[in-house]
Amino acid sequence: MADTDRLRPAIHPVYPRLLCAYLHEKGFSNEAIFEGTRLQWEQLLGEHRYLSLEQVSRLERRAVALTGTPWLGLEIGAATSVSAHGPLGYAVVSAPDLRAVLKVVARFVEVRFQLVELSFEEDEREGRLTLHEKVDLGDMREFNTGSILGTYFQLVDTVTSRRLRDARIQVPFPAPPWADRYSERLSCPVTFGAEHLTITLPKAVLDTPCLTADPGLHRTALRDCEHQLKQLQSGGPLSQRIGIELLDGDGDYPTLEQMADRFAMSPRTLIRKLKTEGTRYQELLDDVRGELAAWYLLETTVPVERIAERLGYQDPSNFSRTFQRWFGVTPRQMRQSANKNRSNANTCSSSAPNSRNASARFNR
Repeated sequence: MADTDRLRPAIHPVYPRLLCAYLHEKGFSNEAIFEGTRLQWEQLLGEHRYLSLEQVSRLERRAVALTGTPWLGLEIGAATSVSAHGPLGYAVVSAPDLRAVLKVVARFVEVRFQLVELSFEEDEREGRLTLHEKVDLGDMREFNTGSILGTYFQLVDTVTSRRLRDARIQVPFPAPPWADRYSERLSCPVTFGAEHLTITLPKAVLDTPCLTADPGLHRTALRDCEHQLKQLQSGGPLSQRIGIELLDGDGDYPTLEQMADRFAMSPRTLIRKLKTEGTRYQELLDDVRGELAAWYLLETTVPVERIAERLGYQDPSNFSRTFQRWFGVTPRQMRQSANKNRSNANTCSSSAPNSRNASARFNR
């Protein structure tokens, strides 16, 4: 697994939009919501590129801090409408029964959230939907697990004739002080400290018909999901493929002309295609540099001067000014704050092995 997997585009932008809308309803301003996140409301609305775990995690942490609600992911998932999930949501509501719903979710979760894999298994007694993390969700595991749980039950309640609470839930994090919130919200037994998120249902429940079943719509929605899945597996939109190319460039940042050549098109065509996706090459380059800068500062011990050099800034002071424009703090202030938080928590970063690897790669 690459050191920078947390920086790769993986989350559909509709979900951070919905989180921001929730915070707006609670009375928080854009200035308060986006402080320190390097995201903007206009950017989320105007662009359709997938966001990285690192980007969305900053927003999620900010949301939890503002609301004082550590189980906020569960609340957000439960409040998300079916239509927000696009073709995946329509494939769910048009499915014939709950078994088909679970199979659809397992197959097509990647079209909205590419950080996990879902598997559905069934035996003579029960069916199990199990989540496997493709990328370590780290300190945002509870938020994202809660969001998936809230979404699952919201979907089931939408398509069935009764609130199905015959499930057994296992979640992959220790029981928090607010553990009762989960059993209260989900109305079924919840076991903490499991290896994976697992939803287990009696076999008889799987035959529950969907009130919203629609064979024609189901075929169309499945076809749309397959199309989106193939597009994502091939790299996604051009802006996303360029972002990945820059992220994987190991410090090599080509000019617009060089990047156009890599994609076998003229610079003018590249500019035009990116414009239709609501972005520019320089914006993509700045995004990647900013995300890498924050990652190296937080996850490695590489000196700031070396980070600046690696990201193409010959003048460290220019890098520092640019970084402060991105995040509202200097590189050293961000690192000092992160180190202080780790010290107060009396724990080590879960990505320490990757940090050592990244430092070694810088210094080779």
